[in-house]
Amino acid sequence: MKYMILIYSNPVSWEHPMFLNHVDSRAEERDARMSEFNALLTEIAESGELVDSAPLADPLNTKTVRVRDDVPATTDGPFLDSKEHLAGFFIVDCDSTERATEIAARFPDARYSAVEVRPIMDLSGLEM
Repeated sequence: MKYMILIYSNPVSWEHPMFLNHVDSRAEERDARMSEFNALLTEIAESGELVDSAPLADPLNTKTVRVRDDVPATTDGPFLDSKEHLAGFFIVDCDSTERATEIAARFPDARYSAVEVRPIMDLSGLEM
């Protein structure tokens, strides 16, 4: 079954890739997290569990669209007023929810913010 792992992050505290050129005193910690992250990606790619992934652009580039009374309205920024934002996603194909959750728990982001695991429905929705 396929699962989407959603990575929520605070770009200031995580040093999101969009901020990697920023120099600060947490560089050693950031490098350790990136090493851990890269090892996990290598593992799930080699096991065949990684289907797809992508980081998302800075929330400053986000547009939120709502249609009310058939009139579309677009605003700048993410929907929620929060320090954390959806930073990226991974799609994995695992034998169980437990395995997808195990993978999600190994993302360094899970120690600092939230990592969400959601089953992906096929078009029939029968597996739910």
